[in-house]
Amino acid sequence: MVDITIRERLEQAEGRLHPRAARSSKSRGRAIVENPCPLRTDFQRDRDRIIFSYAFRRLKHKTQVFIAPLGDHYVTRLTHTLEVAQIARTISRALNLNEDLTEAIALGHDLGHTPFGHMGEKALNELLPGGFRHYEQSLRVVEHIENKGKGLNLTWEVKDGILNHSKGDLDILEEGWNNVSTLEGEVVKMADLVAYINHDVEDSIRAGLITQTDLPSSTTSVLGLTNSQRINTLVTDIVQHSALRLDEDNPGQPTIIMSNRILQAAGELREFLFERVYRASLKTDEATKAHEIIKLLYNYFLRHPELLPEEYNLREDPVERCVADYVAGMTDSYALMMAQRIM
Repeated sequence: MVDITIRERLEQAEGRLHPRAARSSKSRGRAIVENPCPLRTDFQRDRDRIIFSYAFRRLKHKTQVFIAPLGDHYVTRLTHTLEVAQIARTISRALNLNEDLTEAIALGHDLGHTPFGHMGEKALNELLPGGFRHYEQSLRVVEHIENKGKGLNLTWEVKDGILNHSKGDLDILEEGWNNVSTLEGEVVKMADLVAYINHDVEDSIRAGLITQTDLPSSTTSVLGLTNSQRINTLVTDIVQHSALRLDEDNPGQPTIIMSNRILQAAGELREFLFERVYRASLKTDEATKAHEIIKLLYNYFLRHPELLPEEYNLREDPVERCVADYVAGMTDSYALMMAQRIM
């Protein structure tokens, strides 16, 4: 009997996954070819590289929505990422998809987010020639910035999921939603939505922006009154209706879906948050201060690029791009400290 490695045994076990699931042994590979790990599949290896990256570590001190909130229970980019990963794994396991790929994409999807939440991204988008988009920055982090400028050399499937996880201004499941190339990437895209429309409700109530009674009754009557009820309703519906879609031939159409009733309620809750929370949060005094801090830092390092850390001083890129990389990578507290130093 020929001995096989643990990795090969794990790859063989992936044969039991749904026929449309991604398989690590069939990956489109890495930009730089590497010897396989004897213990881990390529997707497991990617997950570990992301977890041990500096960018992942910094997510614990980056704001999700509210800037410098007073309280320990507000969502950060790290806690959001962990919630997305858990929801995505639950869905993938129920649908017999590749959990390892799902988890790797989920853990890496927000690595490119700026300090100060949505306002930080808005400010950099205004300052950087060509604009700034966090999902493109997440890909840039894993391709060019991490590992002292060498990147993490992740598999094509993980990078595709990271780049295409964002929904932007698209309505849920509308045309253009399924630009991601794997079902596991679709799962993360949906899990991201499920996570933020629920934890942002809790944070908004805690911050006093809204009350429980402000939530549209058309959503609470369908999805539930509590965070756990809404997540359970959404995840159960996604699994039930996506399972039916998995065995159908729907080229060009999303496979990870919701029923029309749940889709409508989720869309209404998301739009409520945009109107009452996300857009409102960009008009606060704290948001104005955050915008000025990002502008200050960007312009300062544009004048003094010699002060950029080595991993952000990429010779092949314009100085504006390198400065945006550095500022985007800062945590909220580090950005505040740097701004105070140079004022």
